[in-house]
Amino acid sequence: MSSEARTILLLAFANVQLLDVCGPLQVFASANELAAQRGLAQPYVPRIVAAERGPITSSSGVALLADSIRSVKGAVHTLIIPGGRGVIPASEDARLTRWTQRQAARSTRIASVCSGAFLLAEAGLLDGRRVVTHWARCDELAERYPHLRVETDPIFIRDGNVWTSAGVTAGIDLALALVEEDHGRSMALDVARELVVFLKRPGGQSQFSAMLSMQRADDRFGELHSWMASHIASDLSVPLLAKRLHMSERSFMRHYKAETGRTPARTVEQLRVEAAQRMLGETSWPAKRIATRCGFGSEETMRRSFIRLLGVAPQVYRERFS
Repeated sequence: MSSEARTILLLAFANVQLLDVCGPLQVFASANELAAQRGLAQPYVPRIVAAERGPITSSSGVALLADSIRSVKGAVHTLIIPGGRGVIPASEDARLTRWTQRQAARSTRIASVCSGAFLLAEAGLLDGRRVVTHWARCDELAERYPHLRVETDPIFIRDGNVWTSAGVTAGIDLALALVEEDHGRSMALDVARELVVFLKRPGGQSQFSAMLSMQRADDRFGELHSWMASHIASDLSVPLLAKRLHMSERSFMRHYKAETGRTPARTVEQLRVEAAQRMLGETSWPAKRIATRCGFGSEETMRRSFIRLLGVAPQVYRERFS
């Protein structure tokens, strides 16, 4: 471990998402506690700052006691911008965006949690970079800031000294990655164990899994989705699914697309990819066996689906997340 304590600034604003702040904060606090137990120097000096000193009410109603941004003097190591309901008003506050620009220039690295990417983007700090945010706001971020290369699946992305992360709990994943960069895998793994979380979470934005996104649809298809997930290697063609619901194929296709926003084929593909992700991460089975058990028919079909939905081949996924 480096003996130099790194200052971590977390910017708070009205209606900030509490976990966007407290999740990373706890990671750094746990790293400090573990260092103290080992007789080592404190690795981090975390601070919450805001436009004005005083309590900042988060979107959950819990207040955070923050220092004023005017109290920050000189360079800091890491600047983290959280997200939440109040991020758009915050990004429209010229004082905050100007401060973010200035502070970013004096920071070794900058990061955003969830929709905090909007403030970094407004400050012009993400132009031309690969970025991620909460899955539900990726399209909005891309539309507002067309110079960004917005990706939808990663838990977090590092592009140079700029880190962006997905929704809410992904701030913990991001902070663990920062600890690993600063003090090595062993320290980051110990913090992850202390917090009972993954050091590297398998998969992409798992909160946007196929099954969870389907639950947003009408319950009319809820039972069908459960059956599909438990019969993933079976024939899941439109004729069979329509017959199971006692509907004509044409009627089934029309109502399913209207109520879920996707075709049955896309749902089947997503479910099969998710099932394969679990098997790749939790077993040592060969890819051919996994492809068969997940209903792909062939290893090549599974590979094409992985590249289409996740952007990586099954073997690469296994290397990263097994």
